[in-house]
Amino acid sequence: MSKNHENIRIMHVINGEFFSGAERVQDVLAMRLPDYGYEIGFCCIKPGKFSACRNSTVPIFDTFMKSKFDLAPALEIARIVKRDNYSLLHTHTPRAVLVGRIAAWLSGVPLVHHVHSPTTRDTESVWRNRLNSLIERLSLVGVAQLIPVSKSLEFYLKKQGWSEKRITMVANGVVTPTMLPVRDAPGPEWVIGSVALFRPRKGTEVLIQALASLRQAGRLVRLRAVGPFEAMEYEKTIKEMADRLGIGDMIDWIGFAQDVNAEFTRMDILVLPSLFGEGMPMVILEAMATGVPVVASDVEGIPEVLEHGKTGLIVPASDIKQLATAIGDLIDNKYDWYAMREDSYRLQVASFSDYSMAKGVARVYDAILSSMHR
Repeated sequence: MSKNHENIRIMHVINGEFFSGAERVQDVLAMRLPDYGYEIGFCCIKPGKFSACRNSTVPIFDTFMKSKFDLAPALEIARIVKRDNYSLLHTHTPRAVLVGRIAAWLSGVPLVHHVHSPTTRDTESVWRNRLNSLIERLSLVGVAQLIPVSKSLEFYLKKQGWSEKRITMVANGVVTPTMLPVRDAPGPEWVIGSVALFRPRKGTEVLIQALASLRQAGRLVRLRAVGPFEAMEYEKTIKEMADRLGIGDMIDWIGFAQDVNAEFTRMDILVLPSLFGEGMPMVILEAMATGVPVVASDVEGIPEVLEHGKTGLIVPASDIKQLATAIGDLIDNKYDWYAMREDSYRLQVASFSDYSMAKGVARVYDAILSSMHR
């Protein structure tokens, strides 16, 4: 790969308390952007799992925000940017852009903001969504470029009033581990996988009820649920629901797993029954990269990745019956499990790789920095 420049430093301001979809995007970019002449650093404003779980080895600075409106970290971030000669700031969440905007102004560098999900539909709380959206909107005054991860988010930003000139869509991408692994056909018991930061918008209740329906129909299935719960109260609610429906013994709650690809080798299907608030879920791309067919809901960016019946199965959000039917149809070989895993793997390699994502982001940086030197 050719490089037009070397060692231009970009500082990413991230939350950092989790290691889920957005954090995996950030980690992959840190590993691949050097191939396009950019060196990445991280400022974590909510230090947590990211530092311990990332695969990248780039510099990471803890610039902890003590509260949602604590702006003091902006001063520290600006100091690091100037001291270490970073050329641009790149933020990823409403909280990060709040301090990132000030840090960019103090240090005199451009600001880029990544949009991973629609802020107005990111949580179940209307008040919280409105507040986060307002914070994001005000903080983005003067932003050099917005990077939505899907066409649906690009449309969302345009509907919010942003100029097309300020928007460059870059689809998410993941590392393809190896050649498509050889696997035997599933059965007699099928393992349904779910990988998420479990919270209400992920549709876990829908999946639990679909699992109960499959059991009632005599299906031999298990659920392998990988990931932490966002809140202990929600975890209690979900596990009580499973017990009440008589399927608690069919679920393996794995919790957080750093090696997600190893978990995919234990799954026959990945199910993502999200209700709303998705951009382009990394977990779908990761399943495709490891040859695990995906059943997912038809929200936002998901249909941009999955072609129903070919690279995955798509069902209406919140529809328990259709979710159970889609899983049952795959088990009954109404869809070719082998062909679906092969088709989805080829699509991921061609269109949703770590290199395609990094190349797209690098082009955004190229355009911004070259315009500064005209």
